[in-house]
Amino acid sequence: MATRPCEEPRCLRRPAKSLQELPEGAKVGIPNDPSNQTRALVVLRDAGLITLKDGFDPYESTASLANVTANPKKLDLVEIANPVLARSLDDLDAAAVVNNFALQAGLLATRDGIAVEKRENNPYVNILVVREKDKDAPWAGELLKSWHSEAIRRFIAEKFGGSVVPAF
Repeated sequence: MATRPCEEPRCLRRPAKSLQELPEGAKVGIPNDPSNQTRALVVLRDAGLITLKDGFDPYESTASLANVTANPKKLDLVEIANPVLARSLDDLDAAAVVNNFALQAGLLATRDGIAVEKRENNPYVNILVVREKDKDAPWAGELLKSWHSEAIRRFIAEKFGGSVVPAF
């Protein structure tokens, strides 16, 4: 979730410094595709701002606005296509911006974010996979070894400024 500071005189609202600071009725942009919308709703759930239907498990299914069973702050959850969420921040109080689009818009989770999804037990970690027939190929082992190297860890830290975190 990100907010953009108001820099123009016409803009009177101050960006929230945390999800909990969002005012009642805040307009929050969330991705309109199932997997990323689920991720946004889970972040809001984990922050205690919404409740999702009993038994919801992101490892088992996706969530949509229809699965929100409580919204005590009456957040106005607005579904928006991923590529335009970051550019919509001027019209929103906050938005769940997918990292690649955030980076394109000059946003960093570590600098501009007011919440980041949990690293632990996260079903959305990117993984490196090979075909079953290639799993024992020498090149597959070398690829895995190089991917899990300290050089790659440093590259990720430098390139993404903490907005991407190695899960290895």
